[in-house]
Amino acid sequence: METNSPKPSESDRSRQHAAGLTRRSFLSQARDAGILAAAGNFGVVAAAADKPTERMPNSTAEEIEGAIPLTLTINGEDHRVEVDPRATLLDCLRETVHLTGTKKGCDHGQCGACTVHVNGRRINSCLTLAAMHEGDQITTIEGIGQPGNLHPMQEAFVEHDGYQCGYCTSGQIMSAVALLNEPCGASDADVKELMSGNICRCGAYPNIVAAIQETRKHSQA
Repeated sequence: METNSPKPSESDRSRQHAAGLTRRSFLSQARDAGILAAAGNFGVVAAAADKPTERMPNSTAEEIEGAIPLTLTINGEDHRVEVDPRATLLDCLRETVHLTGTKKGCDHGQCGACTVHVNGRRINSCLTLAAMHEGDQITTIEGIGQPGNLHPMQEAFVEHDGYQCGYCTSGQIMSAVALLNEPCGASDADVKELMSGNICRCGAYPNIVAAIQETRKHSQA
């Protein structure tokens, strides 16, 4: 069924022609306006591209607001740093001192990947502030041994395949080295109990325990 739309009267058509406004002329004008607008925008973009970039001074941007000076003794060396007072020891070691052997796992003290020694005792470095350890003796995995001069525990981990992906390995070794100086029973179950704070998602626990037990045996001989 056709709809009878009202047709413009002769007077309406005459007024549109008098004003120069027809459907065709309107579309033509809109097209031309769009082209001019695009050309104008292109000119603005081109002018901006030709203008040299003004660089803002970055001295203040790189400064840490409220930073405090610290001297941390790490692996027998003094490191003078400026850190946010809220920075953890873990973040300070990795981001400021650039000792990245200590890994960030859960960041909540639940996985043990960030284990380091402070004054000979193992701690989770993600749970303590860097500002609390000025004057302490901090030891990371880099201070335990180096290629060509490995700690016996590191050698045992290699021999017993005590790692797979390796992400937790530095924390495992740091805990295992500390265990050598802690009261621990002789059984594998005793070792597992003292290593329970270190998680290995790959499941290399039997090999880790074997590496620790061999090292303990040689250290007691």
